[in-house]
Amino acid sequence: MPSDPPGFELPLRLFLGFRVLIDGVHAELARQGHPDLRPMHGFVFQAIGPEGTTAAELGRRLGISKQAAGKTIDSLEQLGYVERGSDPRDARRKVIRLTQRGVDSLVRSARIFDDLRARWAEALGEERLRALETDLRKVTPSEVFRLDIPGWFGGY
Repeated sequence: MPSDPPGFELPLRLFLGFRVLIDGVHAELARQGHPDLRPMHGFVFQAIGPEGTTAAELGRRLGISKQAAGKTIDSLEQLGYVERGSDPRDARRKVIRLTQRGVDSLVRSARIFDDLRARWAEALGEERLRALETDLRKVTPSEVFRLDIPGWFGGY
């Protein structure tokens, strides 16, 4: 009878599964015209949200410094994914918003994630994949979108 794998293997396998999916999304995004996007950018786009946000708030949401958020904004602005503008309610406040290119990358990534999930369902079987997803919901917090992962990993 085989022995149980060591406890440290579970988080590594979960992380490897995450990595396989994220690498797959980014490889396909690159093929579809978004070669400059990096895994953390998806967290940034989600933290910016549909209404936009400030650099300070972006930093808080991501768990990184305002300076790191500012550098990220500068980079994404140069790539055409975000733009800075004035807040209509307070002209002193600069709001970062996604451009059409940023929104396009999110729409494409959602479709690609669906395609990758379908491939996993084909490889594992739909019932087993659904059981895995159900089991992961039992042992993880209900809040799916933890945007502070960049800060948790040590920022960038």
